[in-house]
Amino acid sequence: MNSSFRPPMASAPCLLGDETNEIIRYDAAPAEVALLNGLSHAFGICLNEKQDTPEALFLSDLARLFHQKRIDAETPLEKHDRPWANVYLIQYGILRLFRESPTGKVAIHHSFTEGDLIWPVFGRSRTVRNTLCLTSVLPATVWVADFAAFRSAIQSHGDGLWARFALVLTEEMAELTSMREYRKHTMSAKERYALLVDEYPELIKRVPDNQLASWLGVVPATFSRLKTAAKS
Repeated sequence: MNSSFRPPMASAPCLLGDETNEIIRYDAAPAEVALLNGLSHAFGICLNEKQDTPEALFLSDLARLFHQKRIDAETPLEKHDRPWANVYLIQYGILRLFRESPTGKVAIHHSFTEGDLIWPVFGRSRTVRNTLCLTSVLPATVWVADFAAFRSAIQSHGDGLWARFALVLTEEMAELTSMREYRKHTMSAKERYALLVDEYPELIKRVPDNQLASWLGVVPATFSRLKTAAKS
């Protein structure tokens, strides 16, 4: 870190209950700032003070489509056999993407965290043939927009813009899926668990073990043994 940089000093949280002029207080940023920051990150756009640039106008148009929603843990957002309707930007919390068989067996495909933008990547997901489900893992604060309006707004800002944006996430999801399948067939459960701890340390702390077990492709009892062995 540059030694010339000195962050502003804030008062200790334990003093905030006291009424004293020495306490430094900062106004909370408006919720819309979090939304714009999330969208700018998703589209790789650097925000600055200029509000009339094409990039800033583009993000403002998208932001108007979203509304904030607070949800409890285990709240279903998208269900199978129904067209996936919305786009979600996570401000706080974790959401899981999964499939569930008629017998109740669950296969978790991915966990999304703060800053992630989630939308129906695959065309089938936008029809009644949708097999994907999206549910909150923890209490969460998300920004929600209608998917059709979101896609239309992006398309209106330039030919090929939607295709370029969609391709990035489609390729990312395809790569994650293929890599998970490769590891499942070529690595032991112990090796996969070690990679899970290394690559997703925050999820290990925040997601219930039974869901991590499903993501790893093992039964909860096996996951428990792997976790215990890793600590010894």
